[in-house]
Amino acid sequence: MKKIFSSHDTVIIPMLFLPLVMLLSGCKNDIETIQALTSESNLPDVTGFDIEMQYTDSGFLKGKILAPEVLQYNKGDDPYNEFPRGMTAIFYDKAGNETSFIRSSYAIFYSKKQLWEGRNQVYGENRVTGERIETDQIFWDQEKKRIYSEKFTKISKADGIHIGEYGFEAEENLSQVQLRGYSGTVSVKDEPGGETNH
Repeated sequence: MKKIFSSHDTVIIPMLFLPLVMLLSGCKNDIETIQALTSESNLPDVTGFDIEMQYTDSGFLKGKILAPEVLQYNKGDDPYNEFPRGMTAIFYDKAGNETSFIRSSYAIFYSKKQLWEGRNQVYGENRVTGERIETDQIFWDQEKKRIYSEKFTKISKADGIHIGEYGFEAEENLSQVQLRGYSGTVSVKDEPGGETNH
């Protein structure tokens, strides 16, 4: 028995297939996106959790890196370690005493350059002087033994708040801090029991 389609039927059939075609093309795009995100080139070579890395110089412990997670990428010309959940760098003197620390919400280490970068809510403290540093980005050059930033930096000292509009530079243990674009409020004692802000 031959089935006869009316002109009304011929319009309905393509309309029924259209959502199916759109759904399949959408799935294809999602699959391609997932494949791109999970491709081998984007995946870390090594993943570690709750790690502790030691930094030594001439046999002495100079520092430790503590992090809840590290992703190591060895491929390409510029291998690096990523710390997506942040890290803490602790510095020590030759006697093994903690002298300072730096903490950031995100960090990355470029192994060839021996360069660390900390981003987002960067906080540092010199345990000897009591100075506290706050900024949004910080660099630690292990070869030059320098720590610096080009971002707005606030340093809190016993004598007041000091601002580096264009960042700062310091020794890697956060000593000898030099602010760039300096301004600040310093509390100066005029007489016993009183102090004046300048």
